[in-house]
Amino acid sequence: MNIIVERYEIAIERIRQMPEESKVEAPFALFFKTAARKIITLDRVYRLLKEKKPEDFTLEQLRERNDLLFSHLYPEHYEKDFSNPAFAVKELGETFGPLLCYLFDSVTGADIIRNIYRDKLELVTLWLELFIEVYNYFENPQDVIYDNIRNTLYSFEKDNAEIFMENIIDERINPSNDFATNIVMDSDLEDLRYLYRYGEYIGPNETGMAQYLNTLSEEQIDRLAFVYTEGYRTGFIQTGKDLSKKGTVDIRYHIGFERIIRAAVKNFAQMGLKPVIYPGGYETTGCNRQYRYDHKFDQALYLDKAYIKRKLEVVRQVYEAKKEIAKMMAGPAVIEVFGEMPFAPENKKEALHLNDVQQKLNVKYMTDYQQIVQEYIRGDERSFTIIAFPIPEFGENFEEMFDATVKINTLDVEKYKNVQQKIIDVLDQAEYVKVIGRGKNKTDMTVQMNLLKHPEKETNFENCLADVNIPLGEVFTSPRLTGTNGKLHVSQVYLNGLKYIDLEITFRDGKIADYTCNNFSTEEENRSYIKENVMYNHETLPIGEFAIGTNTTAYVIANRYDVVYKLPILIVEKMGPHFAVGDTCYSWQEEVKTYNPDGKEIVARDNEISVLRKTDVSKAYFGCHTDITLPYDELGEITAVTPEGKEITIIRDGRFVLAGTEFLNKPFDEKE
Repeated sequence: MNIIVERYEIAIERIRQMPEESKVEAPFALFFKTAARKIITLDRVYRLLKEKKPEDFTLEQLRERNDLLFSHLYPEHYEKDFSNPAFAVKELGETFGPLLCYLFDSVTGADIIRNIYRDKLELVTLWLELFIEVYNYFENPQDVIYDNIRNTLYSFEKDNAEIFMENIIDERINPSNDFATNIVMDSDLEDLRYLYRYGEYIGPNETGMAQYLNTLSEEQIDRLAFVYTEGYRTGFIQTGKDLSKKGTVDIRYHIGFERIIRAAVKNFAQMGLKPVIYPGGYETTGCNRQYRYDHKFDQALYLDKAYIKRKLEVVRQVYEAKKEIAKMMAGPAVIEVFGEMPFAPENKKEALHLNDVQQKLNVKYMTDYQQIVQEYIRGDERSFTIIAFPIPEFGENFEEMFDATVKINTLDVEKYKNVQQKIIDVLDQAEYVKVIGRGKNKTDMTVQMNLLKHPEKETNFENCLADVNIPLGEVFTSPRLTGTNGKLHVSQVYLNGLKYIDLEITFRDGKIADYTCNNFSTEEENRSYIKENVMYNHETLPIGEFAIGTNTTAYVIANRYDVVYKLPILIVEKMGPHFAVGDTCYSWQEEVKTYNPDGKEIVARDNEISVLRKTDVSKAYFGCHTDITLPYDELGEITAVTPEGKEITIIRDGRFVLAGTEFLNKPFDEKE
C-alpha cells in the first residue's frame, strides 16, 4: 500500500466514525454529520469505480448515481444545503458560516467528485485531512475560534499551492493526461453510459446532445468537425505562424459533443497535434448556475499578498520544469454552446466577495500569471479557433436551430470578403466614426481611428472571415483611445452567461469613466455587478476593439426564433456594431504582422495602453476582452467622417446603405 492510499484509508476510517459521535455541539454537529455522510457516499462510489466498469451498470443505475452525487446542489435542495452561503450563515452564524460553507463545498461539491472519478487520490486525501483537522477544533469548544479555523484554511491553500498548481498546469499542457481523451476515442458513443465516465453532472442537455448527434451520419459529423479544425489550421496560415513546430492542441467542448470531437481529434492528428483535454476544458451546463455564482469568489477567504506571491512562484517553477511540453501547445480549439434559459443571479450578501485590496491583488495576479504563461506558450507562435452550436435546452426548435447554425457557420466566404472590403475601404478614410443609437437607445459614440501612413498598403480593419472566429461576419480594429468618447447603451445583453438590463458605459479618451445598469434596486449593487463581471475588478478598462458585424443572416434567424438573448457573444458580435472592453484582439501578438486578403497589412494592432508593453508590460494587459453588441434594431447610424469633414454613412436605421453592401440587407428583405 503506497503512502497516499494509506493516508486516504486512515482519513476515511476517521470520517466514518463522525456521524455516530456527539462531541461537537449544536449548531455545528449537523454540519459535520451531513458532510461526513456525503464523504462516505463519495468513498463508496470511489470503490465501485475501482471494482467495476460503466458497462457493468445499467443506464438507469448510472443516472441514479449521478443524482446521488449532485442532487444536494439541485435548486430544489440547494436552499437548505450547507453549500448555499445564505443557508450556511443562517444555520451556523455570520462568523463561521462562510468558512464552513467553503469547506462543505470543497469536500462534497463538483471538484472533489470529478477528482474521485479521475482517481486524483492525493487531491481528495488532502481535502479529507483538512476536514478532519477542522472537525478536531470543533470537538473542543475552547478551540472554536475564528482565527484558528480561518488560519487553517489559509495555510492549507498556501502550503498546497505547489501540488494544486502543478496538477492544473500539467493537465492543461500535457497530452499524457488522457482520461477524457480515452472517453472520447474508446467509448461506444451510441451507448450513452459513456457520459457518466466523466464524473460531471449529466443532465438533459448532455444526454439530448449526444442522442441528437447519434442521428447524424458520419459524413455530416465529418463536415462539422472539418469546419472546426480547418478554421484552426487556417488561423496559423493567415498569421504566418508555423503549425509544424507544435505538437498539442487544447480541445474545449461541452459534454455530449464527443462524436464531433472524435472526428476533430483525427483531423488534428493529421496536422501533427495530440489532444489535451481537461476539466474546465470539457464542461456541462451544470445543475445550478446560482451555486456556481455563489462560489465564484471563495478565494476571498485566503487571498492576500503572501498567498499571491507563493502561487506565482509555483506557477513559474512548474512551467520552467515543463517548458519543453509547454512550448508544444498550439492553442485552444473551442466549441461553445448556447440555448440555456437566461440566468439573472441573486447577489447574496452572505456569499464571499473580494474586498478592495483583494480585488487589486487578484488583478495583479492575473496579469503576472498571464505574463509567465506567455513566456512558455508564446502568443506569437500559437493560434485558436472557436465555434458555437445550440443545445437541447434551446427548446422545441432545437433541431431547426442546429441546422440554421450550420448554415450560419458555413456562409459564402467570397461574398462576405468582398462586401466587407468595401466597408473597410470607407473606414480607412475616416478620422473618426460616429455610432448613434435610435429610439430609446442612448448610444452616442465618437470612435477615433489610427492614422494610416501608407494607405496604399496598410489598413486599420481586419476582414474577419471563417477561420479562428467562426462564424464569419465582421470588420474590426483597435481604435485610437485618445478622442474616443461617448456613451454605449444596450437595452438588454448577455455577457458570459449573465444578463444586463439597460447597460450603460461612458467612455472618456477610450477608457471606462462611468457605468451602470438596471439589474438591481440600488446603484451600489448595479455598479458592483458590472465591476465584478465585466471589468473583472479593474478600476477602468480601455476599448480594445471596435467592430461592425455583418452577419445579417444570423440576426434574422435569431429574431425568427426570438432567441437573441440565448446566443453566445461569438455569434451576437457578428450581428451589429460592438465594442470590446479590455485587451485588444492582438494582445501578446502585436509584433506578428497580419494581412487582409487584399494584401494590406493590418497596422492597428496596438493602442495607447497595449503599447506600454515596450516599457512596462504589467501596465499593458488586463487579461479580459468582453464584447458588447448594439443590435441592428437599436442602431441609428454608423458614419465614417474623413479629415476633411466628409461623412460616409455605412448603416442607417439598422440597414446597410453603403454602395456595394446591399447584399447584406437581403436577409432583412426576405424576412419582411
